[in-house]
Amino acid sequence: MTADALEITPAKVVQIVFLAREGDLAEAELHEFIAGLNDDEKAHVTAIGWVGREAFEPEDFAEAVATAYAEATTPTEDYLMGMPHLAENLEAGLETLGIDVAGEEEDFL
Repeated sequence: MTADALEITPAKVVQIVFLAREGDLAEAELHEFIAGLNDDEKAHVTAIGWVGREAFEPEDFAEAVATAYAEATTPTEDYLMGMPHLAENLEAGLETLGIDVAGEEEDFL
C-alpha cells in the first residue's frame, strides 16, 4: 500500500492526530476539520483508524474502506471523535499501511 492509494493525504491524517491529541482545546477545530473532508477522505480515514486498532488487516484495507462507506450512518466526525485512542489508532494505521508517520509529522511541524 502506498500513500498514492489513499483518498486522503497522510498530512491530513496527521493533522487529525495532532488535533485529537490536543483534547478539549482543539475539539471544535477537530470536529470542523473532519466535517470538512469529502466522503472519500472520510471513508479512508475511518478505515485507517480501523486498521490501526486491528479491526482489519492491512491487506483488507479496501474492505475496510467499503465497510466505512456502507456503515456511515452517523456523521464521521462524531464517530471518529468518539473512538477511544483516535490519535494512536490513526498513527498505527498509517504505519501498518507502510506510510512514514514521522516524516509526515516533521512536515506538519
